[in-house]
Amino acid sequence: MKITNVRLDVVRIPRNTGFVCEHGLVRIETDEGVTGVGEMSDFSHLPKYAVDARDLEATLRGALVGRDPMGLIGINQELKDLYPETMYYYEKGTFIRCGVDIALHDLAAKAAGINVSALLGGRVRERIKVCYPIFRSRTIEEVDANVEIVRRKLAAGFDVFRLYAGVNPDADELLLDRVRTEFGSRVTIKSLDYSHLLDWKKALRITKRLMPYGVELIESPAPRNDFEGLRHFRMAVDLPVSEHVWSFKQLHDMLRHDSVDIFNIALIFIGGFAAARKAAAAAEVAGKGVLIGTTQELGYGTAAQALFGASLTNLDAISDPTGPELYVDDVTTEKVRYENGWLHVPDASRPGLGVEIDWDKVERLKADSFAWGDQQVANLQDRTAAGTASGAGEARQDR
Repeated sequence: MKITNVRLDVVRIPRNTGFVCEHGLVRIETDEGVTGVGEMSDFSHLPKYAVDARDLEATLRGALVGRDPMGLIGINQELKDLYPETMYYYEKGTFIRCGVDIALHDLAAKAAGINVSALLGGRVRERIKVCYPIFRSRTIEEVDANVEIVRRKLAAGFDVFRLYAGVNPDADELLLDRVRTEFGSRVTIKSLDYSHLLDWKKALRITKRLMPYGVELIESPAPRNDFEGLRHFRMAVDLPVSEHVWSFKQLHDMLRHDSVDIFNIALIFIGGFAAARKAAAAAEVAGKGVLIGTTQELGYGTAAQALFGASLTNLDAISDPTGPELYVDDVTTEKVRYENGWLHVPDASRPGLGVEIDWDKVERLKADSFAWGDQQVANLQDRTAAGTASGAGEARQDR
């Protein structure tokens, strides 16, 4: 079997806050008629530069056409040469490698007539507990809308939430106080996520202020790659600390400094199934926990995340992939299934990823290339439309 063509489609889909996210769908075609599909999720992240989609398509075509798609190790190594690891969280080269890796796994499984789970060694669970994100309240006025989101999602079965926090501690405390007053123990706050926006000392002060409201862990309480700061924070607080894994050098440094308790592993940030499995194995050897992170993938990328999570014996923390709940549209023929706060893993009897792309939808949602609109830093950090408060945008969209 040989790769004969690579195609890249860009889709542009609004979130329910009004913020428009751009995603890449890569198709790898072969001379035996088998096609694998991968998702390059959410290119609409800082740093604010755009990838030329047609140039990327041509580059991938040049790298992959004529190759045996089963030679995943060699292809991944060549892609790492083309798109090297950096020490940055949202490095778009990692997104590119992830999309190709997912497509190759999908292709290999389809060629064998099996589900990707079988390629990963099987599955140890059929569902994954997930939490719904509450984006940060930058003003007191945004708290009402965020409380309404908690109320609505709790009624829909989501009983675990994670809170982006730290920019306005007064608003954070008001939100937590109102959630506890109105919903009590029916709501679990999985994490306070500081998104690397604070130094560890300020994050510690805010954490101690908010801990009485009941949170289970703290995420990203120091600037990116401040491993000593992470460790200082971890030693000073009686809660587990989690951090995203975005390169193997960074993973090594977190282990060397003993900076965290839990590795937050998402396919998109580490480069796909093959790299994510290595990261999870490193966590297991080091005695660290694992949760499945997210950049808020579409349904197809979420299915890939679910298959990865289903294969892990050391998935021991509530995970994050709820992207399909945040978008006003999607590209799959069927929605991934959430039930009572659980993400269900795609049917093991279906070949490939177990979900299919609706190419008519892709055509309707398609854009010419990746591009930036009029978005400021706060909108990009909080995933809100320009001039729109984070919670208010979602509340308006759902009404």
